[in-house]
Amino acid sequence: MAKEALGRIYNDGELIVRQGEKGDCMYVIQAGRVEIFREEDGQRIPLRQASPGQFFGEMALVERVPRSASVQAIGEARILTVDKRTFMRRVHEDPSLAYRIMENLAHEIRRLAQELAHLKAEKAGSAERTADAVTH
Repeated sequence: MAKEALGRIYNDGELIVRQGEKGDCMYVIQAGRVEIFREEDGQRIPLRQASPGQFFGEMALVERVPRSASVQAIGEARILTVDKRTFMRRVHEDPSLAYRIMENLAHEIRRLAQELAHLKAEKAGSAERTADAVTH
């Protein structure tokens, strides 16, 4: 774990955020990539990967709930931590930052809604095939 003037270096496989822990900051990827995943019933469920310029953990700035996912470095990654006070100051200096965060959240909500619709359609199709098999 090396420290840099800006951001912290995480080694390959190192956890940056752990699902369930208290969150009070967000993270900006300066270099490298990360994988965001959930753990459900002992299984690792990959959600997405993120790369330089992208961020994660922003929900912790608005909600005071435990982290909903874990984040792990893929290879070496330099990550900048941004606490709420710093974030609010930066938004005051540059209101477009808030817009970019909202844009990212909207994109993620749309992606998740599409994925949920796809999973529901698969489940409905599977149920229909099962019902057809039972009736024939």
